[in-house]
Amino acid sequence: MDGLVRATLLVRRIARAGFGIALTCGLATYVVLGGATAPLGPVPAIAAVLWGLLLTKRLRSKLRLTGDAPFLLDFELGALLAVGLDAALLRFDGTLSGRFSPATYVLVALVASFGRPLPGLAVVAWVVGLDAVIRYKTLGEPSLESLATQAGFACAFALLNLVLLRAEVARIRLTARSRVEEELKRLRDDARSYRLLGAGESRTEKEDAEERLARSSVEEIHQSVHYALELLRRCLDLHTAVLLWRTDSGTHLRISELSTASDDIHDAPFSIGDGVLAAVLAKKEAVLLENLRPSYKIPYYASACPVRALAAIPVIDDGIVRGVLALDRVDNRPFSPHEHELAAQAARYCLRAIQNERVFVQLERAKVEQGKLYRAAQALGAALSEKDVVEAGVRAAREIASFDLAAVTIWDETTKMHEVCAAKSENREIEDLVGQRFKHNTGLVSMVVTNRFPLPYKGEFDAAHQTVLTKRLPWPNIPSLLVLPLLHHGRPLGTLILGAKRRQAFGDTVRPTLEVLASHLAVSLSNARMVHKLETMATTDGMTGLFNKRAMLEQASAKVAAAHRFGRKLSVLVTDIDFFKKVNDTYGHDVGDVVIKGLGEILKRVKRTTDVVARFGGEEFVVLCEQTDEAGAQLLGERIREELSKTVFQSPNGPLKVTCSVGIATFPEAGGTWDELFKAADEALYVSKRGGRDRVSIWQPPSSARAKAG
Repeated sequence: MDGLVRATLLVRRIARAGFGIALTCGLATYVVLGGATAPLGPVPAIAAVLWGLLLTKRLRSKLRLTGDAPFLLDFELGALLAVGLDAALLRFDGTLSGRFSPATYVLVALVASFGRPLPGLAVVAWVVGLDAVIRYKTLGEPSLESLATQAGFACAFALLNLVLLRAEVARIRLTARSRVEEELKRLRDDARSYRLLGAGESRTEKEDAEERLARSSVEEIHQSVHYALELLRRCLDLHTAVLLWRTDSGTHLRISELSTASDDIHDAPFSIGDGVLAAVLAKKEAVLLENLRPSYKIPYYASACPVRALAAIPVIDDGIVRGVLALDRVDNRPFSPHEHELAAQAARYCLRAIQNERVFVQLERAKVEQGKLYRAAQALGAALSEKDVVEAGVRAAREIASFDLAAVTIWDETTKMHEVCAAKSENREIEDLVGQRFKHNTGLVSMVVTNRFPLPYKGEFDAAHQTVLTKRLPWPNIPSLLVLPLLHHGRPLGTLILGAKRRQAFGDTVRPTLEVLASHLAVSLSNARMVHKLETMATTDGMTGLFNKRAMLEQASAKVAAAHRFGRKLSVLVTDIDFFKKVNDTYGHDVGDVVIKGLGEILKRVKRTTDVVARFGGEEFVVLCEQTDEAGAQLLGERIREELSKTVFQSPNGPLKVTCSVGIATFPEAGGTWDELFKAADEALYVSKRGGRDRVSIWQPPSSARAKAG
């Protein structure tokens, strides 16, 4: 029996694979026998429709493939096109050597270009062979001269197109690869020279990176400015050269760097309206003074004024006076225009040094943020399930910004409902929100989904006037909150919610990076959903929602192995709807599908949690029951049979009732492998069928069955 089943499956497989070739050969035979030149009628129309349907089906299969097509598919396409072309030539020209005959060379070149070499050569041989048979059998041309010319040109076109096209493709690939490698090498060299590449950092170094970067930048600015001031003091015979810079508040000046011969320097910040330098800040113009008296107040000197000449040049950045470059000398010698210009250039040099370092700091920060986003993209790309994606996204967000709680909500467009799918906090304040669903409302989450824009403004949360989820789901009263939309191609998938107990936790420095992270998270979330959908489609029967045959075989292997290992009982039930073909023929396939779905719902309802139910194909279902002996399996089978017999299905022709037959086999009596168990259950099913249907049969050994029959 086993050999017969395998032989039958082999024959079916061969028939399925050779169906297209057989139909193509049949169409070619029809053309050879004169079908292409016959008067128009039903038979030529049917042949043309068959040719078109088969060609369309094979083209769709070819376009769906991402890699190389199988040999048979390429050959069938080329053979079908050759048959259709010869039929067209015979119909419109009456011969293969007419005015449209060069189309054969176009076909050969097309097949050689878009197919693999071996199928292309096979198609060329088919074209030449079909041409020869048509000329000899259909057209009655015994001469081989025209056939040889046609065959020679066809082979030449195929070989030239194959060799030249593939050589050109190989050359283009090699050139493109070398250019890409050169460009990558140049980019790496430039990145190293611009200090954009560096060694990896440990976690402690990452936490101190911002502080170390600021410290190194300040030191670089001080060195550059001190060099300029020292040079000015020595060249212009100055007593003091000092750069005064505005504080963050803008109300005071402080010494940024100086070069002086005095020991009486006042280092504390002083008001911008104090002393002779106030005029520079007010007018935004240079002030040149001479004949200074000791009573004059120069703020950076602690005691009486020790100098007699002073030049103060404003340092202006974006129209705002950021600081003052002050030069003074003890001699009562005014500053000349040349010295004034030199001092102005020194002020511009100091400003450029600060601006350059500012740009460098921005680049370093951007490099750090890009590194964080790169690591986040790697983690999100490696996550395949929605849970793993959400966890990777929260970890990546914690690397970018410091927060105390985080949550992710999912938006269902069809039901207009939000659901909290993840929530984390230090004191488990929001963990209970996981799984909570709420309608679209006026809360921040709903507004973010609607407007596709982060909220609240500047990340400041007002619990008295703002609602995060909904009023029945309270959110902790924290000063900082940021709700980011998860957008994929402009479509909202949900939100990422971050909260912090410190104020201004989500400022302008981290907010753009978090928005980019939210985009990555949305893409990964969409990919995870697609993977889940593909896995479901691969293992689930589309009509009933049960496992399909492939998934059942995987489950069966594991269940049988566990039964072997632990010595447990394992029962297999195979059920089949009685006279199902009659139901389809009488009531239609739509009603038949309803009956199949109904039996699937019954199986879902009566099975245990540990049972595995699958639709094996057509109207046949299989139930796999762990730790179940023959008696337990028979009870389940009788319940399935009774439930189905009591079910009434509605149809256009009136109410409909059906029955089913069940076959049962139990491990280890019926077999030690899945194939043996399934075969035994299938034999028991046929016993039920032969015994009158609508019954449950348990597999019996052949000797017991014969004794019972005797």
